[in-house]
Amino acid sequence: MQLTNKVALVTGAGSGIAKATAKLFAKEGAKVAALGHTKNELEATVAEINNSYGEAIPLVADISNPEQMQQATQAIIDKWGRLDIVFANAGINGVWASIEELTPEDWNKTINVNLTGTFLTVKYAVPYLKKQGGSVIITSSVNGTRIFSNTGATAYSSTKAAQVAFAKMVALELAKHRIRVNVICPGAIATNIDENTDRQDLEEIQEPVEFPEGEIPLTDGKPGTSEQVAQLVFFLASDASSHITGTEVWIDGGESLLKA
Repeated sequence: MQLTNKVALVTGAGSGIAKATAKLFAKEGAKVAALGHTKNELEATVAEINNSYGEAIPLVADISNPEQMQQATQAIIDKWGRLDIVFANAGINGVWASIEELTPEDWNKTINVNLTGTFLTVKYAVPYLKKQGGSVIITSSVNGTRIFSNTGATAYSSTKAAQVAFAKMVALELAKHRIRVNVICPGAIATNIDENTDRQDLEEIQEPVEFPEGEIPLTDGKPGTSEQVAQLVFFLASDASSHITGTEVWIDGGESLLKA
């Protein structure tokens, strides 16, 4: 097991990519702090890990709230005395609308959760990562990094682009402490993130584009799975990627090569 004696923080761990990653981390020997805002989902993830894989604890917190994130990080240290891996995955799609219809409140909510939430997750983990080095993995997206044709996703795409810039800045700053910071950019993955997407009257502003049959070339249009993304996160968390930092990796079956 490649993560034995490691402690990992996974945000958004109640479902999707983060849940699959939390389970894989535990299977590989890590102790897992599963953080999110939905208590029953977190408890289900933790129960599954504790019953089948290893050791985990639930942490209910809002990633955009500084006090809650500071307390959550302290709870990890109080429990296990260290922190080695941070998977900053939690985020929302938010409101997708024309620039005229996108309200400042909707813009700010997406920025606060996706970008400020990433900042806070990493900020409060850094003092403990510095003690022995570690790995930070941030979930960005193909949107805002390779794909710009999802009209209306302005706030979301802006946060995803900013996460990449944030990771590169922090990767250089923390390299001397042997902390690696990398980014994953998933394409279409079968998760429930679309449930928190509010698309508003996009038909009027979208440019008509006709794609070839099968928008994901590698799989003839089928989306990827959370487990496939978890394998990438595991690689970036493990010593197998010990010389990789400040790098974004797209995992989209070639989708972003077809769409731009």
